[in-house]
Amino acid sequence: MFAALAVLGAVGLVLFRHPMNGAMSFVVTLISLAGLYALLSAKLIFALQLIVYAGAIMSLIVFIIMFLNIQPDDLPKEETKLLYVLGGGILVVPIGLFLAKIVKSLPEHSTAIMGGNFGGVKEVGLLLFRDWLIPFEIVSLLLLVSLVGAVILAGKRGITK
Repeated sequence: MFAALAVLGAVGLVLFRHPMNGAMSFVVTLISLAGLYALLSAKLIFALQLIVYAGAIMSLIVFIIMFLNIQPDDLPKEETKLLYVLGGGILVVPIGLFLAKIVKSLPEHSTAIMGGNFGGVKEVGLLLFRDWLIPFEIVSLLLLVSLVGAVILAGKRGITK
């Protein structure tokens, strides 16, 4: 159920025209991913997904969308959107069928999850700050740059009106 909701939220993110509707679809996707983490017994990652991504990051994105005050007139005309969606579907369906065939051909294995500490604070902290510190900091800088860019764009738009 969570996987289906995540996929539906992602489809809504692509198909909705207004940015606020897309952001709400993205929230559905992030919360569904948190549900998947909960099913995997990854308590820390579940909590971080809800608090950081579905909470803080989405609040920032919604704030930026509201700050820009996007009106329907500001949105570009999407006359060929249906063509792109159909073309994307035509490309994705064969790949999905191929991947389903591969998954069905895999031998049966135990579905037991890793050790009891899977997704714990110590394991995630060691992995994040030992092996993924540079990418983590790059993502934080990208988020900061996007926020500053949105404020600059909103300021320029306010001057011209």
